[in-house]
Amino acid sequence: MKDENTLIPIDETNIPDMIYTIRGRQVMIDSDLVGLYQVTTGNLNKAMKRNTARFPEQFCFQLTELEYQNLRFQNGTSSTNNAHGGRRYMPYIFTEWGIAMLSAALKSDIAVDVSIKIMDTFVRMRNFFISNKDMFSRLDRVELKQLETDKKFEEVFNYIASNTEVRQKTFMIDF
Repeated sequence: MKDENTLIPIDETNIPDMIYTIRGRQVMIDSDLVGLYQVTTGNLNKAMKRNTARFPEQFCFQLTELEYQNLRFQNGTSSTNNAHGGRRYMPYIFTEWGIAMLSAALKSDIAVDVSIKIMDTFVRMRNFFISNKDMFSRLDRVELKQLETDKKFEEVFNYIASNTEVRQKTFMIDF
């Protein structure tokens, strides 16, 4: 029988793929977290609801229907059929700080271990963005320049199209 606090190795390389940007914040979805924490969604939600003071809106929030559809589209999930045990409610989303609070609310060695790995991932991602901010800034400038160039090409093509005479060849048939 498996002890509920038995640590099962977590593949940390998958964690960055579970981090999304929603409402301008880096977050994780409850269904990804339950896989990492090795609990059910119901147990995760119960722990959260028993500790509501730990989860203010800036730590945890529920997606709107539109946000959920966009997230499903981003993940390539197309089935909305509840016959396969689909969701009955919109998913909960946890920010980095909400995830830290989850480890305390879940009260297990697994939760502590997983939360540390997730926090490390958030820190590595943040450091990557900070250390590459100049490159991202240059990419933004290149993209803006490309948009300006596209607009100029469109103007040229529109001018050519509006100032081109349509010439029809006439045939003379001699009988």
